[in-house]
Amino acid sequence: MKQTEPTPRPPIDAVRDLWEPSGPYLNTASYGLPPRPAFEALNAALADWRAGRVSWEPWANSVDRSRAAWARIVGVQAGDVAVGATVSELIGLVAASLPDGARVVVPEIEFTSMLWPFMAHADRGVEVVTVPLDVVAETIDGATELVALSAVQSAAGEVADLDAIAGAARDHGALVAVDATQACGWLPLAAASFDFFACGAYKWLMSPRGTAFMAVRPDHLDSIRPLGAGWFAGDDVHQSYYGPPLRLAHDARRLDTSPAWFSWVGTQPALELIEHIGVEAIHNHDVALANRFRDGLGLGPGNSAIVAADVPGAEAHLERAGIRAAVRAGKLRASFHLYNTEHDVEAALAALAGGDPLQETPG
Repeated sequence: MKQTEPTPRPPIDAVRDLWEPSGPYLNTASYGLPPRPAFEALNAALADWRAGRVSWEPWANSVDRSRAAWARIVGVQAGDVAVGATVSELIGLVAASLPDGARVVVPEIEFTSMLWPFMAHADRGVEVVTVPLDVVAETIDGATELVALSAVQSAAGEVADLDAIAGAARDHGALVAVDATQACGWLPLAAASFDFFACGAYKWLMSPRGTAFMAVRPDHLDSIRPLGAGWFAGDDVHQSYYGPPLRLAHDARRLDTSPAWFSWVGTQPALELIEHIGVEAIHNHDVALANRFRDGLGLGPGNSAIVAADVPGAEAHLERAGIRAAVRAGKLRASFHLYNTEHDVEAALAALAGGDPLQETPG
């Protein structure tokens, strides 16, 4: 039987006209820009909604197509993926599943969506221990129930040593929950390596805000109570509109919440484009631009698409030049993605050239 040749992946330069930034946009770590297919699909759905031309079922079909595309991107089965609107709601299900008195280890500068869901259970003795990112693995011990962290830290873009953390967790019988929101779309990751793997799609996956995923290892599914269960969590959603008995899906769909249709309409084409280009190619492109920027700041090479540096007045300098970046924890945070070019890097460096000597953000 003749094997089908894989579809060639397009070079990034060949698809760059799918985005239309008004100027250098170095702020994907805040939100990503939609590619044209996603933006047009969203606007077409909104026009149909305004005119009442269609029923809702095709909009809802975008959820399962998005689920399938994301599952392929992170290397799991679609049936192992639950969908929701935010990472915190999905991780909240994990937090609620922990036993009373559980010990949770979290990096000390972790984004609160990965921290507060566990802290909210302090009344039943759940203890959250925060430590520097670089000592998370060695902090895990036999009393640790779960480790919760972002694959890439929001404030300064540090890439966590997930292999070391997952290995230490296995050695001590602890679970690992990962938030890949600042990673998925540019950093190749294998979701099946972790017990819970969540992601919001509105940053590096360039989707509308309001779509999120969580891959759950099948052997953990029975331990999680579907606290937001409704018709969309049913085994057959179209037979789950009314009344008992409880008839939840047998896979991770039982954790789904009813989708905001239009956000998913815009998410599906964005994920399919990411898949078409390939995360490895995106990783190489994004990190190369970030390292060119780091070099211009006098910093050594890094392994992240996010660059954080101490640049006094950076936000004002960049805004005057029509360049969008961000300030987090008092530091400049610049992030590089598919729609960025070497010209964007040079423009940002030129805008910052009159500032004070630059310092890398401490780890």
